[in-house]
Amino acid sequence: MTTERLTFKEMCSTFDVTPRTLRYYEYIELLSPEKEGRTRFYTTRELGRMKLILRGRKYGFSLEEIRQWLLLYNEEGTQAQSDAFVALADRQLAALSKQKAEIESAILELTHLREDVTKKP
Repeated sequence: MTTERLTFKEMCSTFDVTPRTLRYYEYIELLSPEKEGRTRFYTTRELGRMKLILRGRKYGFSLEEIRQWLLLYNEEGTQAQSDAFVALADRQLAALSKQKAEIESAILELTHLREDVTKKP
């Protein structure tokens, strides 16, 4: 197994996040890099966690939901984490479907209003 370690700057660059974001993820305990003096190193574990964090954010999960989900792996194992993910995903899929329906309705309504306005002399 490769023991890849990235510095703080490399981590920001690799994941296209700001230093402030990376420090915040550490502060709320989503990430815990190795420290040698004042230098932080991010291992393959932290790289994997960062991928999961960014994927979770992309799908609309809150940072607290992601933090709790990541904690499950250490506390209860893979199966509990998988079960929690399914529940979170089901909830988020329902919310996204509702948002999609609302957006489609707004687009349709706005299209009709625009057509009505352009038809008038």
